[in-house]
Amino acid sequence: MRDFLTRFRGFDRPSQVLMLNQFGINMGFYMLMPYLAGYLAGPLGLAAWAVGLVLGVRNFSQQGMFIVGGTLADRLGYKPLIVAGCVLRTGGFALLVVAHSLPAVLIAAAATGFAGALFNPAVRAYLAADAGDRRVEAFAMFNLFYQAGILLGPLVGLVLVAVDFQVTAAAAAAVFAVLTVAQLLTLPQRGVDSAPQQKSFLQDWRVVAGNRPFLLFAAAMIGSYVLTFQVYLALPLQASMLAPRSETALVAVLFVVSGLVAVIGQLRITRWFTKRWGPGRSLAIGVAILAASFVPLTVVPDGHRFGTPAAVGALLVSAALLAVGSAAVFPFEMDTVVSLAGGRLVATHYGFYNTIVGAGILVGNLATGSIFGAAQRLSAGALVWGGLVLIGIIAAVALYRLEPARDLQPAHSELGGVQAAVPTITGRGRRRRFTPPHGKASVSPSPGHPFGRRPAMTTTLTPKSRRRMASARNQAQDCSRSVASMTSPCDYPCDSAGSTVKHPIGAKSPCD
Repeated sequence: MRDFLTRFRGFDRPSQVLMLNQFGINMGFYMLMPYLAGYLAGPLGLAAWAVGLVLGVRNFSQQGMFIVGGTLADRLGYKPLIVAGCVLRTGGFALLVVAHSLPAVLIAAAATGFAGALFNPAVRAYLAADAGDRRVEAFAMFNLFYQAGILLGPLVGLVLVAVDFQVTAAAAAAVFAVLTVAQLLTLPQRGVDSAPQQKSFLQDWRVVAGNRPFLLFAAAMIGSYVLTFQVYLALPLQASMLAPRSETALVAVLFVVSGLVAVIGQLRITRWFTKRWGPGRSLAIGVAILAASFVPLTVVPDGHRFGTPAAVGALLVSAALLAVGSAAVFPFEMDTVVSLAGGRLVATHYGFYNTIVGAGILVGNLATGSIFGAAQRLSAGALVWGGLVLIGIIAAVALYRLEPARDLQPAHSELGGVQAAVPTITGRGRRRRFTPPHGKASVSPSPGHPFGRRPAMTTTLTPKSRRRMASARNQAQDCSRSVASMTSPCDYPCDSAGSTVKHPIGAKSPCD
């Protein structure tokens, strides 16, 4: 606990607020959503098709609109979108308190879904920007709060639903109202990208759609999302098959096990994976763990072979392994999205990413649900779990194959694709690297870069290149001596465009 508090206090105030905000978002959401279908079909008396329509509208209004939310966040800033999302979800849940007809419920469902599309990309982009070099650690802490909200929300909702569903909806609306005020008072404005102001939405989307490494990564991660989502689909279906009389209790235990593993183990898992394998390899290994989590159910697919207790045990082990794999993947996944964005349109990239994997989840769930039903009729439950293992293996191999640095460089950079023709020195301390203006460069692996690679430059110089190198070195030394003699920061030189010139000793000009 002391280690957790120390790490939490080590982040800046905006990051702390965003983490607490995510806990509140998930607690407020999950205290109501698990019980919405029962309320619609029961007290409200909607038909099954209408219940499915409501849930489908809510899901589409979030997953399908992530692109819009991310683009708006890059244009308007992260804070306005976070606040707007909280306000909209407050209104959506408040409408559920008084909604008694299908049209009203559909409006409320659409509002709650679109709210998530507004604040989700903005929250992640804001956290990435505020955390800087500590992004992986920040996202690990963020996921801890995320999972804690999922763990606590249904328990609070269970107590409130026992009183009345309207009470639950009102409480959820109150949670988001408090979050709205908290964001207004504590979050500074951040995240307006100057580039999009001169472009249309479609131009921004073309930039992201042209980022081939990012699209390859998103496609590879679809498999991991299909697997992690089974805690909401295949695992509850398996629980209902194994223990029809105590289905609710067993499903609750599944979520408790999953949440506790994430809350207790998240920081330790991230720290261990970082030290052991580094960011890039951790992604592939984490997805491999997701694949392995369905092996126990492949071996014990039902209670006929080894008995119901063994089948229930296999189900719980699978849920725990699924939580471990999810905890291992999430921080590095979020960090990689930022890296592949190249520092531009980060929220838009998050929006695209969520939309791509959301479409994959939809297709994966349709296939899983259909195969699950057919497999049970044929008494071949192992086919479902074996198929999920295969999906995980394919995703892990795809991520491993994406490791070479040529596949990891973003398609655009803050320089707009123009490579500097002057020698530059980057990094700090012993990590400083010299990139020559001439010569042949090759890339060697390093564990600090996403997917376990960081470009490390080595050169083969021609005689002409050596002469130019010597000239550049002499110019740098002269520049260093002249800068060291300056007394006013305004004496630092700027280039013709008025931009800061970075000298080898790290001096910067305030020209911009």
